Amino acid sequence: MKKLMTLILAAMMVLSLFAGCGAKTDAPANELGLVTPGKLTVSISPDFSPMEFVDPSKSGQEQYVGFDVTLANYIATELGLELVIMPMDFGACQTSVEMGTVDMSISGFSKTEERAQNYNLSDFYYAGDNETEQVLITMAGNEGKYTTAESLAGLKVGAQAASLQANLCTNQLPDTELVVFADLTTGLMQLKNGDFDVMAVADGNADAIISNNPDIIKSGFGFVVTSDEENNVILLKKGSDALTAKVNELLAKAYEAGYYGTWYAEAKELAGIGVEVSYDENGNPIEG
Repeated sequence: MKKLMTLILAAMMVLSLFAGCGAKTDAPANELGLVTPGKLTVSISPDFSPMEFVDPSKSGQEQYVGFDVTLANYIATELGLELVIMPMDFGACQTSVEMGTVDMSISGFSKTEERAQNYNLSDFYYAGDNETEQVLITMAGNEGKYTTAESLAGLKVGAQAASLQANLCTNQLPDTELVVFADLTTGLMQLKNGDFDVMAVADGNADAIISNNPDIIKSGFGFVVTSDEENNVILLKKGSDALTAKVNELLAKAYEAGYYGTWYAEAKELAGIGVEVSYDENGNPIEG
């Protein structure tokens, strides 16, 4: 009898260990509604320096850098999760959240009424001077031509699809023809090819583009930007309230710790913004 009781107790202990392991593994996914247990899956559009872009000297997940990538790493680390970056175009970033194939998208999103209706939006986070000003860039040969809405009337303006810049063009430049593109790299090529006359971008992004393209300048026109549009938000699936609450806690923590300024300065330096660049006779940047 004593031996039988010992075996029963041993079996109960083994079962309790398995039950404990199962609960520990599944709890984070159940609590936060993660796509994959133990991982934080984040979509980004890596064409928007200094917020998110590709470092060609690196490979794999490490090639994705910038302010938003640093923020994603911070959130994942604080939650004890492995970060998985999913690169895609800007429109697909939003769709991936809506379809639930990623946990969130951190890709320079401004708060809009449409996004507030379709997604859970995080609290604002500081994006440096990248979003404070929204401008137009153009070819250097157009210097001084396109400084007012009146001077832009009848022209073609390029902007990324589903972006704040596209909304600004529609609302503040009604006499222009809007041409949308999927990613900023393609947009820049189209600008150089003459597919449109000017291109709408965030000011920080304009600085990054100009630092690597001496044939591009700011046109001198600036959009009117509201306080809501000056900062960024993280997109999460509608109804993911537990994860949204955790993200907001961490955004507040990062703000209180003063991380945003440091992250943005590091992102700008990595993107080459504010760094003196020399060019050869063909207009190519000289390294070193």
